[in-house]
Amino acid sequence: GNIVSDCAFSAIRANSASNLQITGNTCSRSGETAVYSEFSFEGAVIGNNIVDGAANGISIVNFNEGGRMGVCSGNIVRNLSTSGPYPADAPGFGVGISVEADTTVSGNVVENAPLYGMQIGWGPFMRNVVATGNVIRKAGTGIVVTVVEGAGTAIISDNVIDGVQNGA
Repeated sequence: GNIVSDCAFSAIRANSASNLQITGNTCSRSGETAVYSEFSFEGAVIGNNIVDGAANGISIVNFNEGGRMGVCSGNIVRNLSTSGPYPADAPGFGVGISVEADTTVSGNVVENAPLYGMQIGWGPFMRNVVATGNVIRKAGTGIVVTVVEGAGTAIISDNVIDGVQNGA
C-alpha cells in the first residue's frame, strides 16, 4: 500500500473508474474526502485502508451518474472534521463512510466522525446496500439512511454503535 498525507482534497480519488481496487493504504490529513470512488463507475473494492484525518472518510457514490457495485470492508476511518476546502453542500463534512448502490459495507471501524458515522444513500439514490458488522464510535449520528420515495432496499444489521450524540 501507499502512505499518502497532507492532500488539499483526496488522498486517492477515482472518477468513472470501473473494476477498481483501493487497498492497503494509509491516508492522513486529507482536506476533503480521503478515499473517493465516484461518478459512472461499476465495481470498486475499497478495503483494509486507514484514514486518519479528513473532512470525509470513504465515499462510494454518485448512483445518479451510474456509480454502483462496491465493497467497503476492513477499513479504519477516524478523526474527521466538519471543515473542508470549500463551503460544504448538504449534508456537510464529517461523514465516515458514504455509499449508495449495490454495495456491501462490512467490518469497518469509524471513530470521531462529527456528522455521521455512515451515510447510506442520498435522496432517491440508494439501492441494494448491506451494512453489517461495522463499529461506529463517537459520531454525531451513527448511521443515516435515505427513506424518500424512490429509494431502494438496505439491510442494516449487527453493527456496534457507541458514544453517538444524536442516536443510531
